Amino acid sequence: MLQKFRYIFNAIAYGLAAALVVIAINPQLRSNLGITQFTDKVINQEAMSFANAVKLAAPAVVNIYSIVVNHSNFNQTQAINDLGSGVIMASNGHILTNYHVVDSAEIIYIDLQDGRRFSAEVIGLDEVTDLALLKIDATNLPTIPQDPDLEAQVGDIVLAIGNPLNYGQTITQGIISASGKRGLTPGPSHGDLIQMDAAINVGNSGGALVNSKGMLVGINTASAQSDRTGIQGIFFAIPYKQAKNIMDKLLADGEVKRGYLGLSGTAINQMGAPVRSSVESIAGIQITSVDPLGPAWASGLKANDVLLSVNGKQLISLSELLSFVENVEPGSIITFKLFRNGNLLNKDVEVGRLETSR
Repeated sequence: MLQKFRYIFNAIAYGLAAALVVIAINPQLRSNLGITQFTDKVINQEAMSFANAVKLAAPAVVNIYSIVVNHSNFNQTQAINDLGSGVIMASNGHILTNYHVVDSAEIIYIDLQDGRRFSAEVIGLDEVTDLALLKIDATNLPTIPQDPDLEAQVGDIVLAIGNPLNYGQTITQGIISASGKRGLTPGPSHGDLIQMDAAINVGNSGGALVNSKGMLVGINTASAQSDRTGIQGIFFAIPYKQAKNIMDKLLADGEVKRGYLGLSGTAINQMGAPVRSSVESIAGIQITSVDPLGPAWASGLKANDVLLSVNGKQLISLSELLSFVENVEPGSIITFKLFRNGNLLNKDVEVGRLETSR
């Protein structure tokens, strides 16, 4: 009997040894046996995490509470009028946020991520780009990482940081879906916008949009608004370079002075037909209407004039023309080359000032 068991045991042992040799030669068979495989080709977990970007950027994103004071019944009570976020741009307390977050506030409170609260002073407001510059009395503050040469591109991964619905600081992730957008959000904004699908909600306005390295890409501003229902994944931010430019002007003058012409138009091709494609060649900008109280009218520009160039620079789009004029000091003279009734003309126009409601 003992010899029989010894025979069976030896057979099993030899069988297991043979199986192990086969598996060692053919590692792919391990998965069929439920054995965990390890390889040097796995994706590094840290490479798939944005934790470092958040560590760099999040401390510089603050919560903003716009307060109104109720003076009724001889008692003063404070109530939150609006909720938003802001971005610390300089360690001495300069904070960028959205105009619509603070425009109606009597008192503005800033909550830092370390728990401190400050009252904020308004340095300047710019309704056109929906930006506001605030100042708190503090020093050595964490600042958002910035790269003046950063050019955000469609497809870049971005993180939106803010305080949605007052739930506390929250990070959402997405990509840049498009750039150079205009006229897609409520209000009078004339500036180009970044479109992305990183979700922002009430309370996110004025917060930071950063890339995967934590660098500031833009200031979150709005979600898409339309009569259509079921809109998803369409949100907007003010590009960093534009926001920084507005901040510098607000610091210098407390306001942004913009040029104004008072005309609208459409790009046309060599045949005089409206341009429908971004790859189609543009011959000029045909004026469709002129404000009778605006500088363009006063200088003799008319509907159906085709603007070919401004100050010697060929025009390629209406948005480019508007951007150029907005950055011209009011009162300056600019020269248009235009086509009217078969004739080439030069017209000097004195640039007016774009007025806003505030």
